Amino acid sequence: MNFNFEELLADSVSERDLGWTLCFIGGEDQSKKLTELTKHLRKGFSESGDGKEIPSGFAYWGITPTIAWAYACNDPLYLVMKEGIDSFEGRWRKIQSKLDINKYHYVSLGVGTGMKDKSILRFFLNTNPELLYFPVDMSSEMLRFGVQGVSKGLQIKGSQILPIQIDFSKPEGISDLRKLLDRVLDDKPILFSLLGNTLANFYGDIKVLQTLSKLMHSEDRFLIEVAVTKDLSHQSLQDAATEYNSSKSFKEFVTSSLLQHTDLDIDLNSVFFESSLEKPDKAILLKALYRNITGKSDKVMLLDRSTINFPDRDTIRLLLTRKYTHAGIDKVVSESKLSIIDRINTLLEPYNSSKFGMDLILLAPSGDVSKDEKTLADAVWKN
Repeated sequence: MNFNFEELLADSVSERDLGWTLCFIGGEDQSKKLTELTKHLRKGFSESGDGKEIPSGFAYWGITPTIAWAYACNDPLYLVMKEGIDSFEGRWRKIQSKLDINKYHYVSLGVGTGMKDKSILRFFLNTNPELLYFPVDMSSEMLRFGVQGVSKGLQIKGSQILPIQIDFSKPEGISDLRKLLDRVLDDKPILFSLLGNTLANFYGDIKVLQTLSKLMHSEDRFLIEVAVTKDLSHQSLQDAATEYNSSKSFKEFVTSSLLQHTDLDIDLNSVFFESSLEKPDKAILLKALYRNITGKSDKVMLLDRSTINFPDRDTIRLLLTRKYTHAGIDKVVSESKLSIIDRINTLLEPYNSSKFGMDLILLAPSGDVSKDEKTLADAVWKN
């Protein structure tokens, strides 16, 4: 029997009836991820969301969160996501000129819906039709969902799409990913991306970006997208919490991990969004909390059949996110030994006094940015 593996790869996307997604799976035992999650859910009592938690990445892990995320991304009341998607094409178009479109392969860290990746790939494929695309995520379900979103209406072969399931926030995952890229691409330049304000979801955002920066060789580039604010007033903190609280589908998304991994009877009225100032003037820090407001203690069963106490007023932190200041995101970037080539800022609509927006920032390893490029990037926030 003659077997053509390249044809099979191509069919994984181009043949709709086949419906396969071929994927590289990292060496980490997935059962260890479940152990890690249950460990975090066994933490102590806290009314402020500093005890029990769903760590970043686990909020998107599994089929239930993936479906809930898809619905949330289409919610017009979830402004960070809606405006981020709607404005991405224009912002990406403005920043493209800083890239040599003939050179780069593309690695997307946290593929999401795939809509933004599609904009980037459409641009690259016009002049480099043989590029390779590596969507990366901790969740195999999210990878499948994102790849399907990318492939619709895009002229790209299945053999060019190489999904990778790893936890890219872990140093060992990054080491394995870089080894794989070196084997497949040799030393060809890569554009990495971390879009959709994903960086802001990590408690140790600087540590995560420092880890990700180790993926880069001198000619590689990194595209990040973050939610931003030009105002840290008390009103801005309230507005930021209200923004997330306005979306029922976002509440359903942040509680979906509890729905999948515990037997907790979910009540959306128990979801609270609390904001604070992350000092020194770094960001508005937001926590999505599930709080026991029943007036009595509860017992919650986890997937490993163990139970935890969930006392009255105790919380489970479902998600952490931020809206960075200019100085705040600059510090995160500089401490990660990266330099800003260019940044495009877009204010969210409708315009509000808090001046919330999205920044699309193109980065290079420190030392690979000219003085003129640094001056241009700095000037954006002064206008």
